[in-house]
Amino acid sequence: MIKSYRKTDLFACDESTSFLQSGFWGAFKSLFGWEVLAFLLEWENLEKASEIKPLLILRRPLISGCALAYIPWGPELPDSYNHIEALLELAKLLETILPKDTVLIRFDPPWYNMTQNELPPPFIRSAADIQPPDTVVLNLSQPLESIISQMKPKWRYNSRLAIKKGVKIYQAGPERIMDFYDLLKETSKRDGISIHSLEYYKTLFEKGWYKGEIPDIRLYLAEHDDEIIAGIVTLFRGGQAVYLYGASSDKKRNLMASYSLQLKAIEDAKSNGCIYYDFFGIPPNDDPSHPMAGLYRFKTGFGGKIINRPGSWDYPLRPFIYRLFRFAESSRKVIWTLKKKKIER
Repeated sequence: MIKSYRKTDLFACDESTSFLQSGFWGAFKSLFGWEVLAFLLEWENLEKASEIKPLLILRRPLISGCALAYIPWGPELPDSYNHIEALLELAKLLETILPKDTVLIRFDPPWYNMTQNELPPPFIRSAADIQPPDTVVLNLSQPLESIISQMKPKWRYNSRLAIKKGVKIYQAGPERIMDFYDLLKETSKRDGISIHSLEYYKTLFEKGWYKGEIPDIRLYLAEHDDEIIAGIVTLFRGGQAVYLYGASSDKKRNLMASYSLQLKAIEDAKSNGCIYYDFFGIPPNDDPSHPMAGLYRFKTGFGGKIINRPGSWDYPLRPFIYRLFRFAESSRKVIWTLKKKKIER
């Protein structure tokens, strides 16, 4: 299926559909310990001329002499392709061209809602997902009134309650990132989630370090009586808007500011020409015993379509070392589960 390939620069990846395969994202992650590789793959297509698709690969060391290669929401394939056959062919190709210290290739395939989300051997389900495999996506191509009407009644009410109670909802500049980070630390302590460093979020809003396509990344804050009580970070790119991060104060939770923030971001995404609004991560189902059950209820209450992706799958290249790594990762996952939840993107 792969007619040819060649290494390329990150700017070529800006043609990717997902921001996680974009040159911008690769350049951003390279500032935080990841090595970045970019390729152009020419896929043979029997129905029409061959198609050239970019591929972004992130690598990071595990221990001395060993590294993980990670492909977030890739590869992007021609529509007519058998996904699993194409993934296997790509894995075999990468086995020959990636550096020899690569222990495994971890894929987060972008396709979703297939009748069979399980991948056959030699792929192995990862001990931990990196990107959330399950999400809910709003279709913004319909009138705003229709979008709002599909929300649950309580969500429609709550999304307007904060405004009635005097909460100011607004887009803030990057100079306010510390306000958001303070909320994020409070949320982390309350809900048991892990967060990145302040520098990570600050860098996300800086513009000078990448010369290619830069997504429109926005910080929204909710303020009441001169006190910041909630905030979210969203990314607008092409026809897609993605809710990346959210945080809220332990105080004044009865004002429901998080609902109003989401409505503001949805309205802006639609006016910005986005077709979809991705809430970017929910539990796999409405299980009340799940540690993030509240997140499922909150995000699905806005309506939209629930999407289930395969999650993270590994293609081992050095089986013995991979088994050791998998054991260590499984143990770490158990520890995190006991501590409640983990978020990484």
